[in-house]
Amino acid sequence: MFGLRVGLLQINPTAGDVAGNSALIIRGAKQARTQGAELVVTSELALMGYLPRDLLMSQGFVRRSCQELGRMAAELADGPPLLVGVATPNPAEMGRPLFNSAVLLKNGVVGQSFHKTLLPTYDVFDEDRYFEPAQGPQILDWNGVRLGISICEDVWNDRDFWKRRRYHQDPIEVLANAGAQAILNLSASPFTVGKQALREEMLSHMAQKYGLPLAIVNQVGGNDDLLFDGHSAAFDADGRLFARAKGFEEDLVVVDLGAGASGTGMIARDDFAPEAEIWNALVMGVRDYVRKTRFRKALLGLSGGIDSALTAAIAADAVGPGNVLGVMMPSRYSSRGSLDDSVELARNLGIETCTLPISGIMETYEGVLSDAFRGFEPDVTEENIQSRIRGNLLMALSNKYGSLLLTTGNKSEMSVGYCTLYGDMNGGLAVIADLPKMMVYRVSRWRNLRSADIPEATLTKPPSAELRPDQTDQDSLPPYELLDQILELHVEQSQSAEEIVAQGFDEATVRRVLRMVRAAEFKRKQAAPVLKVTSRAFGTGWRMPIARQD
Repeated sequence: MFGLRVGLLQINPTAGDVAGNSALIIRGAKQARTQGAELVVTSELALMGYLPRDLLMSQGFVRRSCQELGRMAAELADGPPLLVGVATPNPAEMGRPLFNSAVLLKNGVVGQSFHKTLLPTYDVFDEDRYFEPAQGPQILDWNGVRLGISICEDVWNDRDFWKRRRYHQDPIEVLANAGAQAILNLSASPFTVGKQALREEMLSHMAQKYGLPLAIVNQVGGNDDLLFDGHSAAFDADGRLFARAKGFEEDLVVVDLGAGASGTGMIARDDFAPEAEIWNALVMGVRDYVRKTRFRKALLGLSGGIDSALTAAIAADAVGPGNVLGVMMPSRYSSRGSLDDSVELARNLGIETCTLPISGIMETYEGVLSDAFRGFEPDVTEENIQSRIRGNLLMALSNKYGSLLLTTGNKSEMSVGYCTLYGDMNGGLAVIADLPKMMVYRVSRWRNLRSADIPEATLTKPPSAELRPDQTDQDSLPPYELLDQILELHVEQSQSAEEIVAQGFDEATVRRVLRMVRAAEFKRKQAAPVLKVTSRAFGTGWRMPIARQD
C-alpha cells in the first residue's frame, strides 16, 4: 500500500491548437492542486490534440509544442508535477522521426519522457506513419514508488483477455515484470457504442491479474470525424472500479491511486444504453465540429422524414435552437403531411425555418433539357435533378449566412448509394451517416421520451424521398430491417456474400445489396466527414478502392 493522489485531467483539446490546449491543461493542473493532487496526468497527445494527423510532419509544429512544454513547466513551478501527452523528436539516426510521449514537468523544468510502445495502424489509426515505438519498460520512479507509464494502445493487448492479440508483446506485462507498483495510462480512445463497458472490463481484468492499481485518462470531445467519450477511470489492485469521470464533457477526478480510496460520488453516473450513448456522442460531435471550425450557426434541409428530424433535434441541442435554420423545399411531389410535420418539428424544437419552393425551378430545368432529353423516358435523372436543386439552394444559404450545412443521410442510404452526389449529400458534416436506418428510429424514440418533439407521424409513416408520385424507399431497397442486418454483417464484420447467405439470408437479395455497396464507393469518397459511432464508419477507417473486380 502507498499513498499517491493523482489528478486525472480529462480535457477537450483541439488538434493543432497548442496555445489553447496548453491553457486548458494549465487551468486543470491548478485546479487539481487545490484538490490535493500530487501528480496530474493528461490524455494522449493532449498538448497537440488527438488526432493531429499530418500536422506531425511539420517540424515547426512539433518544435512549437516542445517549446510550450518549457513555458508550461515554468508557470506550474509551484504546482503539482504534470505528465503531459505530446510528440517528441526521436534523436536517433534511424527510425520514425517522433515518439508518442508523456513528458514530466516538475519543479519548473521539463523532465523525463516516456514513450508509447504499441502503435496502431488499423481502422482510423496510422501511428506507424509518424512514431517510433518505445523499447523496454517505461518506469517513473516517484518517491520510492515505481509507476508504470503506458499510452492508450499499450493496455489493449492482454493475452488472457483477447482471443487473438494484434501485437507480439504486452507492455503492461513488461511493466509488471519490471516491478511497477501502479499503472498510469494516457489515452485518446475514440468512442464507439458499447466500448466503455468493454474498456472497463478489460482494465479491471488487467488490474486484478497483476494486482496493481491502474488509472486511465481519456480524451473527451470531437475532432473531425472522431468522437471521444472521456470516462477516465481508476481501478484498485483487486480490479474494482473506484472512480470514473463524466462522459462526453470535461472533468477532473483526483484519486488516491495506491490506497484505492476515494470520496463519495467519485463514480460519475451515466446512461450506457446504446441510444443514450449515441445521442450524447452526436450532440457533442456537432457542437465541437461547429465550434472548432469557427462556425456559430448550422442549417439543414427539413423533408418531414425521420432522418432530417433527428438531425435537427441533435443540432438544436448541440448549438442551441436559435442557431439552427431548417429549410423546407417542397416540390410537386411533396405531400402536405411532410410539410406539416416539418413545421411541427421546427415549432417543437424552437428552430427558425424558411420555405423555398422548387417546382418552378424544376420546370425551368425541364424546359432547358427538353431537346436533349427527347426520346428518353423519365427516370432517376429527374429525381436527382430535384435533389441537386435542393443541394444548390442549401449551399447558397450556407454561403450567404456563414452557417454550416449539415447533411441528413443515414448509414443504410450511404452504404447502398441511396443518395445524390452534389444533392442531398451536400454539406460540411454528415451527422447521422454512421447510424443504420433502424437505429435512427431507435434514437429518435429515445429522444422523444425526454420531450415528444419529433412528430409521431414522422416516426410511423413509410420513409420516402418524395421525388416521384407515391414513392417509398422500399420501391428501390429491401425492407430496412433486412437491409440493416445484411449491411452490418458486410460493412462492420467484413463478411462476404457467401458467409452472409450461409446464415439464412436470401442469396439474390444479399448479392444485390453488396453490388449496391460496391457501386456507391465513388459517392462515399466525396461525402462530408461522418461522425463515427460504430466499429466501422465510412471515413478514415474505410479504405476501399473505387475501381475493383470481385
